[in-house]
Order: sequence, then C-alpha cells, then structure tokens
Amino acid sequence: MSPKIWRPVFAALLAASLAAHGAEARPKPKAADREARSPALTAEAINTATLSPQAGDKPVAKPAAGKKADDKPDPLIVKAQVLLDRARFYPGAIDGLTGENYKRALSAFAVAQGLPATQALTPEVWAKLQATSDKPVVTDYTITEADAAGPYVDRIPPKMEQQADLKALSYTNPREMLAERFHMSRALVTALNPDKPLDKAGTTIAVAAVDPMGTDKPKAKDLPHDPKVERIEVDKSSRDVRAYGADDKLLAYYPASIGSTEKPAPSGDTKVKGVAFDPDYTYNPKYAFKGVQAQHKFTIPSGPNNPVGLVWIDLAIPSYGIHGTPEPEKVGKTESHGCIRLTNWNARDLAAHVARGAKVSFKDD
Repeated sequence: MSPKIWRPVFAALLAASLAAHGAEARPKPKAADREARSPALTAEAINTATLSPQAGDKPVAKPAAGKKADDKPDPLIVKAQVLLDRARFYPGAIDGLTGENYKRALSAFAVAQGLPATQALTPEVWAKLQATSDKPVVTDYTITEADAAGPYVDRIPPKMEQQADLKALSYTNPREMLAERFHMSRALVTALNPDKPLDKAGTTIAVAAVDPMGTDKPKAKDLPHDPKVERIEVDKSSRDVRAYGADDKLLAYYPASIGSTEKPAPSGDTKVKGVAFDPDYTYNPKYAFKGVQAQHKFTIPSGPNNPVGLVWIDLAIPSYGIHGTPEPEKVGKTESHGCIRLTNWNARDLAAHVARGAKVSFKDD
C-alpha cells in the first residue's frame, strides 16, 4: 500500500484509539484565552491585589524548556515590590517578577520584622508589608514639557573611549528616564501604559508610587540629616549592601553588583571619604579594563548613563567606591569592575544619608 493511502488509514486508527481511552483531540488554547485567565496588569489590579489566605511556601513548578516561570508581571508582586521599596528594603528595579533581587529583599525584610528568613511571600510577611503603608502603590503622573524635551541622546556608544566624545551621558528617551525616576523596569512602564505616547507633554501614565528620583545635584538644605548611616556592610556572597545607624539599627537594604573575577572587590574594612553627585568619570589605563584599548587617561561626561551613574561614594581605598549605574536592571545580576554598583536611586539614597568617615566592611561569606 502506498504512503498516500496509509496516511488516512493511520489517522482513523489513531482517532479510534484516543476515543477508546476517553481522550479527545482538543485545540490548544489561543494566546488571547491564556491572557484572559491571567491577572490584568492595571493600576486598579495592582492597588487591590492581595495574597490568598492559602498562599505560603509552596513549591513552584518548573517551567517548560525554553520558557520562564515569571516572564509576565504579576500585580501582587508589583505591589509587594513597591511596599518593599517604600520600607527601604529595595528590590532593585520594580518589574513585577519574582527575581533574585526581590526574593533577597523580601527575606531581609522578614528577618528585620522578627520573622524567619524566607524568599516566599508568606501570609506573615505580607501582613507586615501591608502594615508599612496604606497608600496606593500605583499612581498617576502627567508628563511635563521638561520630561518630553529632555535633553536626550540618540544612543550611548558601547565603548568607553566613544562615550568620552559625548557632551553628556543623558537618557536616551523618556521611557528610560521615567522608569528610573519611579524605580521601575522599562518593560513595566510599557506594560502599565500600552500605546501611551511617553514623549508627549500632557500624557497621564501609571507609575509606581515611590519617592521619585531626581537627577540634579541636591542642595545641602534638601538632604535628609536623620537617620545618618554610620556603618555600611557589603556582602559579596549575597550581593547586597546594608546601611546601619549609630545604634546599629538596619536603615536600608540595597541589591548590588560587587566586583568580578577580573577585578574583585576588596576585603576587610575601610571608610567613606566623601560623596560626589553627578560625577564625571576618569578612566586610567592602569585599571586595564577588558575591552578598553586606550593607553591614556580620558574623561567621560556626567549623566545617568555615565559608567558610575549619578553618584560616587568615595572609599579610602584608591580607585574604589560605591556608585550608581547606567543599567539598573542588571544590578545584582552581573559583575562590576571591582566597585560596588547600586541603582542610581539607591546610590543617591545612600549618599544622602551616609556620614563622612562611616565604616565600610566587606563580608566575604
């Protein structure tokens, strides 16, 4: 019998076999059907999100090969991240995903509240988080003329030598600026505001209701004086920075990128020498960074996309500091050139509170 004749015969036999075992051919669910069953990502859904009473430390099923388990923002996770941010247990860029920065911040918050360390949003942790604030976690923001105007640069060159030719390391577009101002990932800004023109003054968008990050150098009168950070602990293994007050009370938790195989972070103790807001960055060939060919010093102008971001906290170890970054969504996930890299908003927060001469301890394990 020819292959052409066998095909319909085989199909008929397969259908009969499935029917005999109580199985029916079912069409795969359409993308629209899958979306309908998932929580809608709206300001209302986030503000009203709550944890199921039955939720807790339950095992999470492994995703299918090639797929992520947390590739879509969840309203409840967005809410938890905003509450952590407000409590100064920063989860990195607010993205609605259960990434490592979020889980470590959640665990640090739990321990600070006298609860067992956990990377899951348990009912006990959720109750403590909700008790920190009863204000909406997502709010409206209207884009201003200044927001739309910038200035912006077309692109940031990948090589440091090329960056030195720019007049300023500004944002590349309003979405990048708005995401950083409100401590969000760029993807979440887009997901919360589909089809809204972010480059048009008068557009009202939904943003995380956090203390917005500024970019101008703050004046002394605008900086908070209490509580002052008297001690900083840099944990290399857990990739975080913890700030303590004079009474050794934990004041803030920040995710961080700390050193690399090429240039490890230092060990032992040092201290804070000073703080520079909106700094230029001068590259010295003795740093011998991978990919930098220049054999002479050069300076990269200031701006949020500067290699050290919007803040440099100088340490009493030559060429080492705690600083911001042009890539906030990679903090805690990638290596640094030996220094301690925070998001720009976290670096500014720490710089605004740290006392000159504050002790900095590097914890190796």
